[in-house]
Amino acid sequence: MMKRLSWIGILIAASWLASCTSSSVPGPPTGQPAPGSSPTPGPAPPMALNLQSGFKITMISTQVPGARFMTFAPNGDLIVAETGNGKVVAIKQGAPVDSTPTVIASGLSLPHGLAFSGNDLYIATWTGLSVLRNYPSGTTVQTLYSGLAQNSDHNRRALAISSNGTVFESSGSDCNICAEGDPKLATVMTMDLNGQNAAIYAKGIRNGSGLTFDQSGQLWMTVNQRDDLTPDHTNLPVDEFDKLVSGGDYGWPQCYPDLNGDRQPNPDSPAPNPSCAGQVKTTVPLQAHSAPLGVTFYNGSMFPASFKGGAFIAYHGSWDRQPPTGYKIVFVPFNGGVPAAPADFVWGWLTTTGSYTGRPVGLAVAPDGSLYISDDYNGYIYRVTY
Repeated sequence: MMKRLSWIGILIAASWLASCTSSSVPGPPTGQPAPGSSPTPGPAPPMALNLQSGFKITMISTQVPGARFMTFAPNGDLIVAETGNGKVVAIKQGAPVDSTPTVIASGLSLPHGLAFSGNDLYIATWTGLSVLRNYPSGTTVQTLYSGLAQNSDHNRRALAISSNGTVFESSGSDCNICAEGDPKLATVMTMDLNGQNAAIYAKGIRNGSGLTFDQSGQLWMTVNQRDDLTPDHTNLPVDEFDKLVSGGDYGWPQCYPDLNGDRQPNPDSPAPNPSCAGQVKTTVPLQAHSAPLGVTFYNGSMFPASFKGGAFIAYHGSWDRQPPTGYKIVFVPFNGGVPAAPADFVWGWLTTTGSYTGRPVGLAVAPDGSLYISDDYNGYIYRVTY
């Protein structure tokens, strides 16, 4: 009898311990992944894509119309700009692929570049800079700066915030090649986190379409160069991946970068007999008309060590080149802080017939080290793992 009671006691104790483990021990807050946790793998993309050996690509969302630039919130949410819709949306980790993201800001004027400083979400807009404070509890968007011209071209602005709280925002040109009437166009601007003290940081930048910092704190940009350069529109001028320096002149509209990244006079420069003296050389020349947009440095732990410190760049793809080019993700390895030539990382959106099945735009490295890619042609978000 005593032996039977002992076994009953053990079973009761085990049952009580199990209930405590499942309900009393704290876990990750709802909607917030534990550090380094990964979402359940989604389905494969509907188109055939190629990746470097050992990598896999799956779908995160099919419900983000016109998905452009992205960033991860401190709580693990993926934040995406729906630029054409004037919205910024949030995707929770683990949300179904076909679920509608949560709108966290709307009624904005071409929201595009996104960056967090603490829990405050900064948003680059057509006229300047806005902020949604204290994400995810904050609900009001505040305009901080509205001094940028509403240019009709190259108006999707990139955004980056330094570790000391300085804001950098691109301000593209209003034409292919012309003399701008507003000195703030064709520049990268800088300002304080409160939108004050706006100033030109660098100039001569036709369209600084992507901005990001490397691990040392150096600012880099992607540049979409001019069209219709005679006689070799197919391969000139190169697009650019550049180290951004204070006070730098990157040549436009007087000069363009050749295959080596050296600045050469534009034959149709609005200023006669242009000089390229003193202009900053292109750091990494990219294939002409690739339309490099999103850029991010990789400092995660999921990918092999050879990717650490290198940069991923999204090529949106050409619109006026034959044969077409771009429509892929490339990787630029760094060795001792020095970049090498880019190599294809994800490709296949451009088909062998010259048509395309997607157009990559934004890039973001997740807390678990996977790489997220937006596609504004399909309204998709992809995830690359190793």
